[in-house]
Amino acid sequence: MIAFVSGTVTALAPDTAVVEVGGVGLAVRCTPGTLAGLRVGQPARLATALVVREDSLTLYGFADEDERQVFELLQTASGVGPRLAQAMLAVHTPDGLRLAVATGDEKALTAVPGIGKKGAQKLLLELKDRLGAPPSGPAARPAAAPAPAGWREQLHEALTGLGYAPRDADRAVEAVAPPAGDGPPDVARLLRAALQTLNRTR
Repeated sequence: MIAFVSGTVTALAPDTAVVEVGGVGLAVRCTPGTLAGLRVGQPARLATALVVREDSLTLYGFADEDERQVFELLQTASGVGPRLAQAMLAVHTPDGLRLAVATGDEKALTAVPGIGKKGAQKLLLELKDRLGAPPSGPAARPAAAPAPAGWREQLHEALTGLGYAPRDADRAVEAVAPPAGDGPPDVARLLRAALQTLNRTR
């Protein structure tokens, strides 16, 4: 198993970072929140999980070890594969998911693309006691580093990458746009707000 990768970020895409390790460029699938903290040309260290399929090897990357562990625990529930587990972590922090499961919050899980009401109910039952105790304080990790220019494009691409129609993504981006002059926005925070907006309009 590849537990982590450490090297220079050579390229960024809406759902992937390329990290050069020992002269080899490794493509690592990451959530928009993790990608927002990376910069091309800068060093990075990502906790990783390698998913092996008959026709592919996919490396998933995470901001920290806790996120990686939750990614793997989510897949112990029936019907949850790596893509859905990563989508859940794109919408919620690990502690946010722990809190949702501990409190039986169906609405929090249905905010994730691909999870309906029945699926959320099933996940709440299966994941109970698997993710660990929820935090006693706010269920949020420190904010990611501000995103560079082009946050609208980053946010739009993240939403369409999660399966939303471009028109719906456009509306969500406008709904969460911060006031001008507030400085570079945090794309990870805006993504969660946009997903909540989309969930309310279903």
